[in-house]
Amino acid sequence: MKCGFVAIVGAPNAGKSTLLNRLTGAKVSIVSPKAQTTRFRVLGIMMRGESQVLLVDTPGIFKPKRKLDRAMVNAAWSGAADADLAVLLVDSKAGATADVKAIATQLGKSGRRCWLVLNKCDLVPPGALLPLTAVMTELAVFEETFMVSASTGDGLLELMDAFAAAVPEGPFLYPEDDLTDLPERLLAAEIVREQIFMQTHEEVPYGTTVETETWTERKDGSVRIDVTVYVARSGHKAILIGEKGSKIKSIGARARQDLGRLLERTVHLFLNVKQRTGWDEEGARLRAIGLEDPG
Repeated sequence: MKCGFVAIVGAPNAGKSTLLNRLTGAKVSIVSPKAQTTRFRVLGIMMRGESQVLLVDTPGIFKPKRKLDRAMVNAAWSGAADADLAVLLVDSKAGATADVKAIATQLGKSGRRCWLVLNKCDLVPPGALLPLTAVMTELAVFEETFMVSASTGDGLLELMDAFAAAVPEGPFLYPEDDLTDLPERLLAAEIVREQIFMQTHEEVPYGTTVETETWTERKDGSVRIDVTVYVARSGHKAILIGEKGSKIKSIGARARQDLGRLLERTVHLFLNVKQRTGWDEEGARLRAIGLEDPG
């Protein structure tokens, strides 16, 4: 038996959450086309033969401005530091951007086991991959290099086998049928936040945080979930609610459907929107969404 942690790190929008969901075969981490969707470390459990691979999806690494940003970046680097193997996921189409080079350089200095995975290879000519690999390997020592597409699945079987072989010997840390260690209350908040990212634009999703206030089990086997959405500005609140409540109803309807599928039960979801200026500088709000206060 083998078991170990593999941290997936990279710049925002490299496809880390899509890769995690593909490898675990389930929706473990929320996904949107917008950058910086993931805010805290999410664990996905992949079984492969006699190996349990504990995949850690981390927030994208970028230059932080707010306390929330600093907490997200800290979570990403601590995820890499705590893992048996760090995997740098690079968007092949975007290439070796300044952020990607900075991440690779810091990984190289850390002395940790590192692999390079070029993602979105279906979107670039094959001839562009080797020059990109050459640039990256000048910045850090990567034990292995893989070229994959998390969206199409190309190259993922080889990557899964390699992860299974790379983790150290040891007993499984989670039951074999578990997919994540994410608490259901946090999962509910994340699914609502995913819909906010999908259905609102510009600054609104980035100025929003979501918390599950109550979780009530009902006698008929269904569950009532009461969720509060905090927004930084009054204008964001108006956009989020929409004309005659149309936007928040749409967000709630889609989130309820997704939660019903994930929890395999009937979900009664109730959303409440509150303005809380400066929530992204509050330690309590950061801890509520699974982050440590960076001080």
